This record gives sequence, structure tokens and C-alpha cells, in this order.
Amino acid sequence: MGDIEILQAMILDAAKVPLESNGNRNRVILREPDLPDCSVTINGMPSDDQVIVIKADAFVAPRTVFAGSKGECKRADFIIIANTEVKKVIICIEMKAKAGTSLEWEIIQQLKGAQCFVGYCQQVGKVFWEEKDFLNGYMYRFVNIRNINNVDVRTTKELKNDSLKKTKGQSKPDIHNRPERMLKINSPRYIEFNRLIGRI
Repeated sequence: MGDIEILQAMILDAAKVPLESNGNRNRVILREPDLPDCSVTINGMPSDDQVIVIKADAFVAPRTVFAGSKGECKRADFIIIANTEVKKVIICIEMKAKAGTSLEWEIIQQLKGAQCFVGYCQQVGKVFWEEKDFLNGYMYRFVNIRNINNVDVRTTKELKNDSLKKTKGQSKPDIHNRPERMLKINSPRYIEFNRLIGRI
């Protein structure tokens, strides 16, 4: 069995976010768990057999086991695991309705908690499904999406020009492959899946 097939069998439907068809492209709509009216659309998703979107915070915090002194009981909102012909990536996503609702170190803890949840799933696949290479070789990406309802109404051209001004003369940004280096996306109208991945 492939990794995504195993995950589809392992994870309850209630803890998954289904893809939607948008013409000839797939998309997924992520809703902030505590604020259902806050949502973000990710376009350009891989096909159903190549990706799974998991509601990471559906996993009950293990407070009856862990003391929580380092934030080990926290989890981010969503995890996207994709295995396509060209990329194997795990994206941990924390959503915030506003930029100032949580301190950065708290968001880092939530992203780390999501990474630990994936590690747990990986061991379940290796031990119970007896797939010794399950989820091996994936790249991690960490993302904080905030100011969800405060959509930037500037045109695509204006946003692109603004982005060029900010990056002109600078080296390429660090890849967000650690929670401490999370990609911060403000006021999104929608997001392209490839933007969440960055450079391969």
C-alpha cells in the first residue's frame, strides 16, 4: 500500500478535510476550528490519491499523560501530507483569525505538536501496517496563516509589485522547514498549494 492509501485507512473521515473540484483543479477549504466563518482556500491541490488533509487538533490533547510544561500537548490546526511524482511533503498549518491572537512561541509549540502527531502516525504505519518505509523521506514545511477575515483587496499586480520591492536586492528567503522558520501568510484571499511548499 502507498503512504496516502495507508493514511486514508488509518484516519477517521471526521478528522479529514475532503478536496473539492474547481474546474480542472482541486482545492481544499480550511476552516478555523474555533471560528467556522474564518476559512482559507488552497488551490492547485494534488489529486485525491496523492494527498490527505488532516484536522490535527481532532487528536485529543494527551493531558492525562504529559505534564505540558514544554507545550507538548499542543497541536496545529491542519496537516497536509502529499506524495506526488515530484515531491513528498508534510505541511503543518496553524490558522489565526488575527495576527495578535497568539504569541509566536505558542504557534511554534502548536506546529511542533503537529509534527509529533505525524511521527506517531508514522510509527503506527510501520508497526501495525508493517510498512518499514512509511512516511520516510518527506520534507516538512511549517505555515502560519493569519488575519484570515482581513482579505487584502489590492489587485494581483499590486501585490506582485509590492512583493518584488520587498525582495529586491535580498537573497532568497529561508525555507520554512522548521517551526521557528514558519512561513507567515497574512490576509489571504486564496493560496496556491505550491506556495506552501516553497523551494524543493
